[in-house]
Amino acid sequence: MPRVICAGHVNWDVTLHVDDLPAPDGEARVRERRAATGGSAANVACGLVGLDVDAGLIGSVGGDTNGTEARHELAAAGVDTTHVRTVADGTTAVKYIAVDDRGEVMVFGAAGANEAFDADALPASAFASADHLHLTGQSPTTAARLAERAREAGLSVSVDPGRRVDGRDFAPVLALADVVFLNDREARSVSCDLDGVIVRKRGSAGAEATDGDDRHTHRGFAAEAVDTTGAGDAFAAGFLAARLDGAGDDEALVVANACGALASETRGARVDLSWAAVETMRARGLD
Repeated sequence: MPRVICAGHVNWDVTLHVDDLPAPDGEARVRERRAATGGSAANVACGLVGLDVDAGLIGSVGGDTNGTEARHELAAAGVDTTHVRTVADGTTAVKYIAVDDRGEVMVFGAAGANEAFDADALPASAFASADHLHLTGQSPTTAARLAERAREAGLSVSVDPGRRVDGRDFAPVLALADVVFLNDREARSVSCDLDGVIVRKRGSAGAEATDGDDRHTHRGFAAEAVDTTGAGDAFAAGFLAARLDGAGDDEALVVANACGALASETRGARVDLSWAAVETMRARGLD
């Protein structure tokens, strides 16, 4: 079974379901409140486990109740949390996420201890037992060092820098990636040349993967979106799981879009992915 290390933020998500996202100086009625583990690295790791990929997590949480709950939830989901650092006197990062009836999202974050992890503190044995490293939005310096160590150990590397790519210098780590995940806004913010497979996530419009002159597209699946939080993470999990299972980019895009669609129909940042659920989405047909 392939083993993937996912590295990045581990958050405690507080999701508020509202009628409409408020305008400045406005107010919205909260109809439902949920709290659970979040963060792109954690979401992708859980998605991979659901798709029968052995996954471990690198990151850091505080020594508070949220950090304890996050670790327990991840372990219960089957994620190896051996290398999740607990900062005893720190607080776990919290994201407050407002979601309206159309599934649109507004996010407020408190950083906490989620970038306290030291890339050089990870033992070499962690890489020796893995096949792939997936990096999500985090300190670019930490991400680049992890990518260097993974390359030295013979692992393939993927990067999904997320919405903060326009404010932080991810060029060194992007240059080390075999696969880069970007949405259209993020792609416009990347000024460096990219090698390997570039995967464009386009939400309800599907996705495309380019590798040099090769270009593959898939227009996505019909989905009744209720919450797009974490849909990109589910997409990445599906793409990586398919590729690690030997699929080409065409098939990987189909699986990824199915996973993203499943996530958009689920409240909260994490969805219970499985190959059975992917096949059910495929049977429903294209958008």
